[in-house]
Amino acid sequence: MKIIFWLRQATLALLCLPALWLAWRWYSDDLGARPVTEATHFTGDWAVVFLLCSLVLTPARAAFDWMPLVQIRRRVGVAAALYAGLHFFIYVADQKWDLIVVALEIAKRFYLTIGFAALLALTALAITSTNGWQRRLKRNWKRLHWLIFPAAVLAILHFFIQSKANVGEATVAAGLFTWLILWRVLPARLRISYLGLALLAIGATLAALGFELAWYGLVNHVAPMRLLMADINPDLAPRPTLKVLLAGITALALVAARRLTLILKRRWTQRYNRTTIPT
Repeated sequence: MKIIFWLRQATLALLCLPALWLAWRWYSDDLGARPVTEATHFTGDWAVVFLLCSLVLTPARAAFDWMPLVQIRRRVGVAAALYAGLHFFIYVADQKWDLIVVALEIAKRFYLTIGFAALLALTALAITSTNGWQRRLKRNWKRLHWLIFPAAVLAILHFFIQSKANVGEATVAAGLFTWLILWRVLPARLRISYLGLALLAIGATLAALGFELAWYGLVNHVAPMRLLMADINPDLAPRPTLKVLLAGITALALVAARRLTLILKRRWTQRYNRTTIPT
């Protein structure tokens, strides 16, 4: 229980750090020439980060076989909703609190429409994340919380559109989300195997490349070969696809390190027991 308590406290502290950092930058006038725009993007970026983190805890718990990770999933998910709410709050403040203008902009601009839809879904999930709502909804609770996946799709699409010409970070987010989806559709035996993790790294990287080619090709009319040459150019590293690949390799390496640690610990324990048993 002490591990869970301190894990929860550490998680809460880490979840608050981006907001505290933003507050400090605002106080010290370190947000550039357009502080409101910078703050809006900052909170939106962290909403996506925490959304992906909430989804990664399930595969992390399975891969590392460490149940306490389940105990912080709710907090991370609620943090994603709170940062998304702060993202929207700053946008409303930027519109001088004119809710009619805000409503018209949401209805008129597609990227705002899908962003607001994602916010509504995350808000519903955060409100119903408590044990009380879980008891009230029973089996419907799990069905409702499947909304996390369409909410993530909408949030990442919103991320792509508002990023405009430079969608590098959005591409990384889309690649990592693909990894998380592919993990859930893999057979259970492959999910925690080295082969499965290697396939996930490759699949997510190819998906990120596909998102990058599709976006720049359809929206910015950039030739695919130009993008491919940029991805293999060491002077432009690390490109989004490389970041996704490195994330997949890191996941595999962490699992390998965890298993090696358990093997060494087991062997040390067996050796210690043999040497301490009286003859």
